[in-house]
Amino acid sequence: MDSRISARALAIALGGWRTREPVYEALADGIRLLCLDNRLAPRTALPAERELAAALHVSRSTVAAAYRSLRETGHIASLRGSGSVTLPLQRRDPGRALAAEGMIDLQQASPPAWPGLAGIMSEVGSRAASLVSRVGYDVLGRAELREAVAAHYERRGIPTTASEVLITTGAQSAIHLVASVLLGRGDRVVVETPTYPHAVDALRRSGARLVGVPVTTDDGWDLDRAEQAFARTLPVMAYLMPDFQNPTGRSMTGEERDAIARAADRAGSILVLDETTADLDIDRGPVPAGFAESVPGGVVRLGSLGKTVWGGLRVGWIRADGELIRRLVAARPAHDLGTPEYEQAVATALFGDFGAVVAQRSALLRTGRDAVTRALREQLPSWRIPAAAGGVSLWIGLDAPLSSALVMDVRSRGVLLSAGPRFSVDGGHDRHLRVPFTAPPDDMVRAARLLAESWARVKAGAPVALVDRVDSVV
Repeated sequence: MDSRISARALAIALGGWRTREPVYEALADGIRLLCLDNRLAPRTALPAERELAAALHVSRSTVAAAYRSLRETGHIASLRGSGSVTLPLQRRDPGRALAAEGMIDLQQASPPAWPGLAGIMSEVGSRAASLVSRVGYDVLGRAELREAVAAHYERRGIPTTASEVLITTGAQSAIHLVASVLLGRGDRVVVETPTYPHAVDALRRSGARLVGVPVTTDDGWDLDRAEQAFARTLPVMAYLMPDFQNPTGRSMTGEERDAIARAADRAGSILVLDETTADLDIDRGPVPAGFAESVPGGVVRLGSLGKTVWGGLRVGWIRADGELIRRLVAARPAHDLGTPEYEQAVATALFGDFGAVVAQRSALLRTGRDAVTRALREQLPSWRIPAAAGGVSLWIGLDAPLSSALVMDVRSRGVLLSAGPRFSVDGGHDRHLRVPFTAPPDDMVRAARLLAESWARVKAGAPVALVDRVDSVV
């Protein structure tokens, strides 16, 4: 086994798991969802039955029955004297990234490839001889692409030179690299909650202690909490998504950008801005980038082509001052030896007509957003469907804390989603559901209908006191 989770940590991760009868199956489903979301990695040792029962305030027989159910479905294995351990997901498991034919996979909030991408890839491939003549190990990034990225920032009003850009193998690689260089074990990092879960994984892997700052679809960033977090914990870093935040879709106002920049300035914190969704504007309109680069702690901007062009084009970048770029380059070989030459050449060509790419994405996302918003409001009028001005998803408010139970139920109907707690930093958000609008409109409408069917079933099976208590909350 590779790791162990304590009873207390598992209880926190499970959140509002007690959503139906029998209780042991509700507990088993909660653990299944943690496995499907990879919040419980394969070969993780689970707590002993007695310990988990005490943490959850249930009988030991309830935990024993839940573990038995998990063994029967192949999610865990138990050995006498060694406890229970989670197993790698099998190919038949609907929680795998590759959905079966006919299923609607809304776990990955990424639109299909930009239609012109295949032509550009073919054109670049015709120049293969010149590409393979290069060394191929390029930890900084080819000059032409770094200049194109710098020009992209210049158009946004952010003065940038090619020496301030490092090309990476996607945004996730960039997050891991930045975290490994800037963070040490125990360092505090301010993060939004809810937030992008893979960034949380990368920060925690670097040993960081996360400090959550709430962001909501209605009110945006909680500036009072943010200022307190910076002042109280003096974080080394803050990881933020100021434009079309994932999952809420909210963008920071100028006031919010200025307030957070001032708080980071006073604390001496580095601002790491994830801008992978910044170009996915539907009807917000342009806004000043904010976050002056003169913030003493420094401003690091992360970008990629994964959301704007295609998730399979693994090209990202880091924009930072020259000194930090040199430190990142020095540290990079421990992670990888550079971004592939072919992908870099494709990315360079794409920046030549980036305006057309962004315009097509805006139209595509508008169609999906409008279709699913209309369908959900018709099918589920008790849900709070926000107005999203851009990005890739809706952060929906449910009228009961049953997100995890809903996700498990709707899987059996062929719709794959991630529950609200998947995006939480320290538990909660079981009254929210992220619904991407990146799938074809017909699929989105069908998903809304299936969600309505599942919601009726899940609410009917939930404890009456739980549903009544939450329905009374405005």
